[in-house]
This record gives sequence, C-alpha cells and structure tokens, in this order.
Amino acid sequence: MNIIVCIKQVPDTTKVKIDPETNTLVREGVESIINPFDIYALEEAIRLKEKIGGNVTVLTMGPPQAAEVLREAIAMGADDVYLLSDKAFAGADTLATSYTLSKGIEKVGQFDLIICGKQTMDGDTAQVGPEIAQKLGIPVVTYVSKIEDIENGQIKLKRMVEDGYEVIETETPLLMTVIKEINEPRVPSLRGIMKAKKIEIPIWDASDIGAEGEKIGLSGSPTQVVRIFAPEVSKEGEILEGEPTEIAEKLILKLKKGKVI
Repeated sequence: MNIIVCIKQVPDTTKVKIDPETNTLVREGVESIINPFDIYALEEAIRLKEKIGGNVTVLTMGPPQAAEVLREAIAMGADDVYLLSDKAFAGADTLATSYTLSKGIEKVGQFDLIICGKQTMDGDTAQVGPEIAQKLGIPVVTYVSKIEDIENGQIKLKRMVEDGYEVIETETPLLMTVIKEINEPRVPSLRGIMKAKKIEIPIWDASDIGAEGEKIGLSGSPTQVVRIFAPEVSKEGEILEGEPTEIAEKLILKLKKGKVI
C-alpha cells in the first residue's frame, strides 16, 4: 500500500510573530514544531505499513527550514520525503495550499491512501485535507478515530461526529483526516534519528510540480488577512446580590440588554 502523509511545520505557540506589512506568519528563523495532529497522521501511516506492508511518503510545503520536520518523519519511520519550497508559495491560504500539495501528490505518483491531521494549530480551519481530496477527485473522510479494517481496496473507518461516532465503509484511493484518539505516536529510534541526519531532502519548486503561478501563494489566495490585532481583555465584573430568584431575574434582564459577556 502506498500511503502519503501531508504534514506542516508550525510556529511554537509561544514564539508566534506576524509580518506587519503582509499580516502573514513569519516562519523563517522562528522556533517551530510539527503540527501536533500531523504526528498522529504519520504514526497511523507507519502502523499501516508495518501491518500490511507498503511505502510511506511525507510531503510538506514551507521555507527551507521546514526540512527539519521531514527529518523527524524519517526518524519515526517514513520511507520518502519531499519539501515543496518556493518563494512563490508564500502567503498561501487554504485554497492555494491545497492546490500546491495536490500538485506535489500528483508528482509523487500512484497512491492508495492520503492521511492528514484534522487541522493545523496555526490556522485551525480544517479545510486543507478536504480541499486536497476535492482537487484530486477522491473521497474524503474526516475526524477518523480508528481504522477498523482495510483489505482489497476496501476500508472501514470509525469517525467522530458531534453526538458520538459513525462507521463508514468505502474504497481507496481515499483521503482521511485523523484526530488524536487514533493512536499514541512513537518516540523515534536512535537508528531512525541517525538515518534522518544523513538523508538529503529533495526540494520541489513550482516548476517541478507543474503548478500554475496564478493558483499559488498570495496570487492564488482569494482570502487574505487584512489586519491582525490582540483583542481587548475586559476585567470588569459585577456581583449580583439577593435571593436566588432575584439574582436570576437580574441576570436575565442584563442578558436581554446585552450587558453580560
């Protein structure tokens, strides 16, 4: 089975910086980590390979420093990795990002399964996975908590929904996004870490993957951030006194007047 995993390098939550001119995240020179949900996606791909055989390929889009998360993927057990890196990719929204990743996947070639984390912690949109599936013309199952069975091109998945879980049976090729309940990620082995240090990371730019200029980066992003600011924190409070019924009436009155946050 050929499995592709899409991961992302995200800024450490305590080290976030914003470019005041473009209102985009500054990634160069900023301490970064693998997006937490993507680690579960990678672990599940490696477990599938160990169970039924196959190959795990990992893709990420980002600046040159994003190669570090690919080295971590190799250390965990991935077979092949590719970095999609080009200044033209900068400033991409979810639409441009999913287009770029889909072109990278097409260059990788034949696959049976694509696994992504349910969302990234810097954007929190949960849009990229489903958008990749749409661009590749394959089914998508989101919020997967368990792979019940996979055999002969058939796959049975348990996914989280608002009021519980549901079980879906479908066919591959397929893209799925996973939640953290799906597994417990492993600690990279010493052998894996040594292998990751020596590997040369292939880098693909826009021309390598055949991406159209008007569909990548800021040019291909119909949604753009026009302003970023920290919300004002209000510390005002009021103690309502009286009998419980009186307090309830006062609170309801304030809610109706929109004075309670």
